[in-house]
Amino acid sequence: MGPHVNLERRTGLVIGVLAAVWLVIVAWQAIEHKRVQRAARQTLIDRAKDISNTVGLVMRSQRRFGIISRERLESALSSLIRPGELNAVAVLNDLGDVVASAGSPIEFTTRDLDPSREYWADRTVTLMNLVDLGTNVTAEISESQPTLVLQREDMPRPFGTNSPAGMFPGPPPNAPPPHFTNQPPSLDRQSDRDNPGRPRGWRGRGGPDGYPFGRPFWMSEQQYKTAVQQKGVHSFLLVLSTQSLQASVRQDFWLRAIISAMAAISVAGLGLAWQSLTKTSELEVRLIRASELNARLKEMNLAAAGLAHETKNPLNVIRGLAQMLSKQANASPEIRRQSDGIIAQTDRVTAQLNEFINYSSPREVRRTAVNLNSVVSEVVRALGFDVEEKKVRLEVTHDMPSVEADEQLLRQALFNLLLNATQAVGTGGEIRVSADKTSATEARLDIRDDGPGVPPEHREEIFKPYFTTTERGTGLGLAVVHQIVLAHGWDVACLPNEPRGALFRLSHLRLAN
Repeated sequence: MGPHVNLERRTGLVIGVLAAVWLVIVAWQAIEHKRVQRAARQTLIDRAKDISNTVGLVMRSQRRFGIISRERLESALSSLIRPGELNAVAVLNDLGDVVASAGSPIEFTTRDLDPSREYWADRTVTLMNLVDLGTNVTAEISESQPTLVLQREDMPRPFGTNSPAGMFPGPPPNAPPPHFTNQPPSLDRQSDRDNPGRPRGWRGRGGPDGYPFGRPFWMSEQQYKTAVQQKGVHSFLLVLSTQSLQASVRQDFWLRAIISAMAAISVAGLGLAWQSLTKTSELEVRLIRASELNARLKEMNLAAAGLAHETKNPLNVIRGLAQMLSKQANASPEIRRQSDGIIAQTDRVTAQLNEFINYSSPREVRRTAVNLNSVVSEVVRALGFDVEEKKVRLEVTHDMPSVEADEQLLRQALFNLLLNATQAVGTGGEIRVSADKTSATEARLDIRDDGPGVPPEHREEIFKPYFTTTERGTGLGLAVVHQIVLAHGWDVACLPNEPRGALFRLSHLRLAN
């Protein structure tokens, strides 16, 4: 596995970690927002409990002998109404009907409300029975008997003098004025049994204080039961505005959104910085490798120049003598055949020597804007005989971009790659040349063939000098390609071509402006 693949995997791992960190931050902000929302709702409910306690205090202050005037109660409740905070307050009886109310009209059926839950709407929340009427500040309201909320016309003056005739029966004729006591009604049951004609709870002067906080003396038992059912206080109903809650939740939401957006920008910035760092590091490594290679090549070039001078002259002499022997009239066929073999081997050694000299020459890149279509077309024309001889289908894509390169060196690299592909495919094989933009500043060039391909263990070795898998190969063609690629700061890789063959890819080609 090459270093380029390792770098890509490392980059993918870093980007994955950054994405995971961002997701954790977003999830954390979402959880915190839910917590703030629940806390804001609980704060509103606690506020409702405080208001309910205040309502209980109001009822205790307005109650007289177990009875509260509806007019005075509603007037006191109206002072608690605060638009945008407390929209409405109502006192309900046992049936869920409104006995007294203040603020906005109640627009829903109170009988269907469940005291154990809250009812959240778009702009309000409705809460019922927030404070138990038998505990806390409202204990005195219900510890001995239900509290009645009556209108003024339903509450006669003492002994019923101001009530309409026949509405509430008064005390027995010539009865002493009633007195009120704090004793519960159950203490008066024996007197009630002894005097069935008198209203329940009636006492004379000779007994203890006459009338407890039970049934008023001017009501009959049936009227009292009806009044308790219709006018008795059973629970509170509060309708609170959620404007403050919504404002708080909305403000927290935008704060969390800004934090998430800043985290996304930070993660994206770190990802781009990492990619830029890896590209810079990769480019520096390639340039260092190219510089080291050029330094070695300069030394090799000096040795190769002397070797070429000392070797070519004897080879030329050997080749000339072999030609003279083959052209003699009395030369036998065997001598002519061996002379031709000497000439062929001499040409092969001379070609290898020329390739070695070419490989050992330092690559000095002179960058210009090069059109890939024109360069590829020239190389295809140069290989026209080999392509026609093997009947290879050579396909070149159009509209390939222009890149910054040394045109002569790029032409030599493409020639070696296409010649290698032509030699690899069989008769009637297929070769395809294409180029694509990989970013706004870079491109890649692909050369595909449907030959036997390159085994995975040889995909890096084939770019080393004198490594070849063919009998006629010198092992320097792809090494020259690798040398030219490094001199440009590019990258070359041998990849599998699906479903069959090999893919040679030149990447990081800088686009020409």
